[in-house]
Amino acid sequence: MMLRLSRHAAALCFVCVAVFIVMTAMEFLYFRQLSGGLPSLDMRFTGFTPDEGMAWLTALGRRGSEIILVWHYLTFDLLFPALLSLTLASLILATGRRLKNFRALPAQLQFLFALVLVLPYMLADYAQNIAVARLLSDFQSANPDSLSFASALIVTKFALLAIPAIIIAVFHLTGQRQR
Repeated sequence: MMLRLSRHAAALCFVCVAVFIVMTAMEFLYFRQLSGGLPSLDMRFTGFTPDEGMAWLTALGRRGSEIILVWHYLTFDLLFPALLSLTLASLILATGRRLKNFRALPAQLQFLFALVLVLPYMLADYAQNIAVARLLSDFQSANPDSLSFASALIVTKFALLAIPAIIIAVFHLTGQRQR
């Protein structure tokens, strides 16, 4: 499995990009209409204030919250964090195997390295999805503390996503220089 994962990096990238495009299209073409033009909490890379979170939830109302819960959190975002993590791991392995020192490591250690880099992002993304889904499904749970927690998880998710992305870029650039 470990060797096959790096061989399927291109296919995983294609599927990941396709799912991302669908999710982004739904955000801009449908979800923002439900919220009066406000971006979803997931799209706020730097987080949001409790007031901004409440404004989004209020603008959505019960119907909009249910739609986003079903069409985003219980469908696409149930799959996407794992898919993106698998794609990132495959890219780490594929770009790492171009490097002499990385290639010399046992396959299990290479896989463990990739897993350690992507797992924190995946866990943070799922935790953030649960926090926001709870806000959407139970408006009474939306208080400054729960909104601040969801915001912190969103910022954490994107910060942790940057780590494997940077490693992939470094591996790619280093591989280019070794040629």
